[in-house]
Amino acid sequence: MAFGIKRNELTAWKERVSRGEIAYLTHFWIDPRFPGVKSVTKVGCADLERLEEWCRAHGLNPRYIHRREPFPHFDLLGEKQKQILQLEGLTEHIRRFHL
Repeated sequence: MAFGIKRNELTAWKERVSRGEIAYLTHFWIDPRFPGVKSVTKVGCADLERLEEWCRAHGLNPRYIHRREPFPHFDLLGEKQKQILQLEGLTEHIRRFHL
């Protein structure tokens, strides 16, 4: 279940993904499969080659990309989520979602 984001944030993320940009969307999230995880960052890009390269550049396996059209994305969780958000300068995501 996703919560903690506004419709305009989701719309902006979808637009950026559709244009083939790398786009980040962090939201609160609870899933019993991942105890202790309270948020996820969806890194999306409609250009799958670009998204696969982004994964490799961050030491992530592109095999785990959710290839769901029209918004393919990679889910970042836990410590790797925080590390990549810091690396990308997305400190507002870290602050807002208490990472």
